[in-house]
Amino acid sequence: MPGPKKSLGQHWLHDRDILAHIADCADINENDTVLEIGPGLGTLTSELLRRSKKVIAVEFDEDLARKLPGQFPGKNLEVIQSDILSFDLSQLPANYKVVANVPYYITSKIVQLLMTAENKPAVAVLLVQKEVAQRLASQPGDMSILAVSAQMYAAVTLGDIVPAKLFTPPPKVDSQVVVLKTRPESLVSKDDEKDFFRVVKAGFSAKRKKLRSSLSGGLGISKDEVGTLLQKANIDGELRAENLSIEDWIRLMERVK
Repeated sequence: MPGPKKSLGQHWLHDRDILAHIADCADINENDTVLEIGPGLGTLTSELLRRSKKVIAVEFDEDLARKLPGQFPGKNLEVIQSDILSFDLSQLPANYKVVANVPYYITSKIVQLLMTAENKPAVAVLLVQKEVAQRLASQPGDMSILAVSAQMYAAVTLGDIVPAKLFTPPPKVDSQVVVLKTRPESLVSKDDEKDFFRVVKAGFSAKRKKLRSSLSGGLGISKDEVGTLLQKANIDGELRAENLSIEDWIRLMERVK
């Protein structure tokens, strides 16, 4: 068995109950095509192949990508040696599902890739660092740009926590399953996305400051102008960016653009 490569953030998970839970969260059936990101040794791949029509596994590690097909003779498995961040999602069938044990260091980039793709998955079930999973599922009062960016495109819920000791080698922190169920339509139109994120980034540009100050600096307008915009959007200027819901940001964007 090849050893995990630290440079690629590889940690092997062998617990059958957890692997089954991850697949359960994706609600996979015999008609589904599943994109698995970073299949590694194929422990999760085995669970996915048992439930789905086909698994397309994208593996960055050349050695692992070369060995994986031989583990599943006769199974409908396609292994592609590639960096997932440069993989063309448009080649996948509509309503494909994503399941992955994601290296911590590229979690945000993978979420962005999947949620902003023209051909979005029906659902993405990711095993990620516990802190990141909980940040993705945050509610107003503890929001972040990551949470806003994910929840604009998907309903985000949490699955099981996976203790570090269940991995080989154990990572320094626990992991958690996060489920992103893609919305039929984004909460913001394609034409408004740029304006929406411009306002959100401005709001979070000075996270500890109140909205009146952070938006003033981020948008390059006076605090008085910001106050008027917030009032029209029915938002309290004494709040901080983390307190706003996506609906609040949408109302504010509509006043700013």
